[in-house]
Amino acid sequence: MTPLAKLAVGTACFAVAFVLASLVEYWLHRLMHVSPRIGERHRDHHRRNEGQGVVWEFRDYVKGSCLVMFLLFFYSLAAGIGWFLGGLTYAAFSAYAHQLQHENPTKCFWMKMPVHYVHHKYGMWHHNFGLAVDWWDRVFGTYKPVEWLTEEELEQPKRGYLQLRWW
Repeated sequence: MTPLAKLAVGTACFAVAFVLASLVEYWLHRLMHVSPRIGERHRDHHRRNEGQGVVWEFRDYVKGSCLVMFLLFFYSLAAGIGWFLGGLTYAAFSAYAHQLQHENPTKCFWMKMPVHYVHHKYGMWHHNFGLAVDWWDRVFGTYKPVEWLTEEELEQPKRGYLQLRWW
């Protein structure tokens, strides 16, 4: 395989892994809302309404998907590297986005409405399951728009994109 073909395979695998990771995250979050056994820790998260910190969220996401992240190495090195990096990148992005929505939701510029933030704020047990993206809520009909930008959000102190709990 030529170097360009390897790059194309790696890039395609990266993109597919990134999108697939977002889909898995969406469905696991939905599952946590219907399964008493699987959702026990998640219900505590709703009671506290806070993230664990970016690093600890990232650790949990990677721990939960570690085996799958190595699967494509059995196909080829290029596919394995792309797949692994796509999954790892989504885990990092999701961990950051999750913490950001708990601490500074107005900074989620890539979504019209920070779905995870409103999921918590309005006790939406059946809507807005996305953590980092809202694509799957829109695809599966669980996206529920609300006027979320209220005095509470507008009066929060101005902070940067990196001013949040990392540990």
